[in-house]
Amino acid sequence: MKQLEFQTEINATPEKVWETLVGDEQYTKWTKGNRFEGNWEEGSVMKFFDPKNNGMFSEVVTNKPKEELKLKHLGWIYDGVLDAQDFGGSDVAYILEPIETGTFLKSKVNSMDEFVDFYNNYFPNIFQKIKEISEE
Repeated sequence: MKQLEFQTEINATPEKVWETLVGDEQYTKWTKGNRFEGNWEEGSVMKFFDPKNNGMFSEVVTNKPKEELKLKHLGWIYDGVLDAQDFGGSDVAYILEPIETGTFLKSKVNSMDEFVDFYNNYFPNIFQKIKEISEE
C-alpha cells in the first residue's frame, strides 16, 4: 500500500468546492461524463459509473460537509453488477481547508501498488478540472 497526496489552491469558497465534489452535475463535469448513485451519508455505499456502466463502489467513511469526504473502496462494477474485492484498506480522502484566497484542497490516497500510476496520472488532471469548475 502506498500513500499518495495531491493538492491545489482554489479561488472559491469551501462551499463551492464541496458542491463541485459532490453535486450531480459538477461531478459529471470533472469526471468527464461519469455519474454516481447514492446519498453521500456516512456508512452508505456510493456507486460510481463510467458511460459504459462500469466503475467501482465505495463506502462513505467520513462526510463532513465543506471539510472532508473519505471513501473506502469496496469493489468493481462491471456492466452494472457489483463485484466485491479486497482492496486492502484502499481509500481516498478529500480535505478542504479555508484559506485567505479561497480553499486549499488536498487528497490523501491509500493505494494498492498496481494503481499508483493511475492515481499519479489521473489526480493532477481531475484536480485541475475541480479547480476550473469551482472558480467558474
